[in-house]
Order: sequence, then C-alpha cells, then structure tokens
Amino acid sequence: MVHVAKFAVLAAFAGTLAACGNNPTDRALTGGAIGAGTGAVVGSTMGAPIAGAVVGGLGGAAIGAATTPRNDYYYRGY
Repeated sequence: MVHVAKFAVLAAFAGTLAACGNNPTDRALTGGAIGAGTGAVVGSTMGAPIAGAVVGGLGGAAIGAATTPRNDYYYRGY
C-alpha cells in the first residue's frame, strides 16, 4: 500500500511539471524530467529506481522532442 501512495503522490507531482514548450529542446527537457520521475517511481516498485529513472528519462526526452508541434506559417494570415 505504501508503494501505491508513493506512486500517486509522485504521479500528481509529475503532472504539475507538464508544461508544454514549443520547441524541441523545451519539450525534450520537460519530457525527460517527467519520464525520469515516472521511471524512478515505477522502477522503485520493481527494485531498480535508478535504472527506471534512466530509461524513463531517455524515453520521455525522445517522445517530448518527437512530438513538437510544427509551425505552419503558410496557412497563417498576415
């Protein structure tokens, strides 16, 4: 039960960090931070918090950078 409470608190904290940037660098940094926090929580339930943080951080950074919205200036008016 303690692990569930830790997970709930850290998941809520990670949700507060979910500010979306508009460039790939900002999105990679926020995605990496959220992924590392979530990976550490999930990894701690499995007995490997550092490995979970590393995997979560790398995955979050990759997903954050890959999901950057495009700037479609062509369809915008003057």
